[in-house]
Amino acid sequence: MNILIKPSVLRGKIDIPASKSVAHRLLICASLAGNSEVNNINFSKDIEATIQAMSSLGSVIYTNENSADIPDSINPPEKAVIDCNESGSTLRFIIPIACALGVETEFHGKGRLPQRPIDIYIRELTKHGITFNYNNTMPFTVSGKLTSGTYEIEGNVSSQFITGLLFALPLVEGDSEIILTSHLESRPYVDITIDVLRRYGVEITETANGFAVKGGQNYKPHDESVEGDYSQSAFFFTANALGSSVKINNLNPDSVQGDKKITEIIKSAVSDGKITGFKADCSDIPDLVPILSVLGAYGSEKSVIYNAERLRIKESDRLQACADMLNNLGGNVTVTPDGLEITPTGGLHGGTVDSYGDHRIVMSAAIAGLCSDGDVIIKGAEAVEKSYPHFFDDYKNLGGKANVIDME
Repeated sequence: MNILIKPSVLRGKIDIPASKSVAHRLLICASLAGNSEVNNINFSKDIEATIQAMSSLGSVIYTNENSADIPDSINPPEKAVIDCNESGSTLRFIIPIACALGVETEFHGKGRLPQRPIDIYIRELTKHGITFNYNNTMPFTVSGKLTSGTYEIEGNVSSQFITGLLFALPLVEGDSEIILTSHLESRPYVDITIDVLRRYGVEITETANGFAVKGGQNYKPHDESVEGDYSQSAFFFTANALGSSVKINNLNPDSVQGDKKITEIIKSAVSDGKITGFKADCSDIPDLVPILSVLGAYGSEKSVIYNAERLRIKESDRLQACADMLNNLGGNVTVTPDGLEITPTGGLHGGTVDSYGDHRIVMSAAIAGLCSDGDVIIKGAEAVEKSYPHFFDDYKNLGGKANVIDME
């Protein structure tokens, strides 16, 4: 699907979709607890992948328009096949859970997911009773029963590995310890995990160099609603910085979501209604990089995004994709070893953007097109279905001009 964006101004109010990060975690915990309900779900492809994964591992999950009901305790099968689609969260969260449940599981995936690394799990889980049949791609199989003990995990590769273990280790016999061998980046995502686990009766203790996890814990039934997603709100906060007027609802001001930092960055970058420039350490907020690059492209001073090297192994090489997106629209963006440098050009003009199959590139390009001097064409705009299927409906309801077009 290709979409033509015409310059416009967004006005009105919007209820931000439910947080994908929180929803993954609530659905996993509710499935492990049973007799639980999760409400206010945005059923994106990533979330559907996690629901199907937990169903394959023995949970009975009934879904309706925006909720999931899990009436019974999980009943793990001997074997399972799980299609993670393109969801890295689903893959890395579910691998150790399947191992803790003792389910021989075959994992499938699409897009760039088969190339995203799981070597940390291969190294550590094989020390604790697990066998991987893995040839550097998907499908692959895990088998065995996870045992307790010490897990040494790098903190600067992906917090998803830590989250996956925090879900799984309370289920095994015996106590365990996660030792971080480097600085924990994306720490707010681990904070979300620990907060959700606590709601389901699972306690995690932070130590001087990681986390202690008591074994043999039981997930307790609990009903929850998913809070609004600050990473999705960032597109509309940025639109406001560019001159739109959108009232943004359904956000929890006390949220532990790291992407809440978008409000601080914009506040620091906007002076007297004009965007200046900013420097952003994105080690804890990698999902904000694409839309922050758009903010910087409309600034009057140089902006720098750093500590974001892990974005090279997302749905796309996000650093290069951001640079290509903005440079095709008249920007001046340079990819650095760990981020982006954005030099002002006085604004953006029209052009064609390749989504690279990345939902956040699509949405960022749509916001960039609000103030461009010409039309912006986004190729592969269907990628928004991964996290925000109704993005363009909301965009147009606010007055944005976006239409599907044919391209030869």
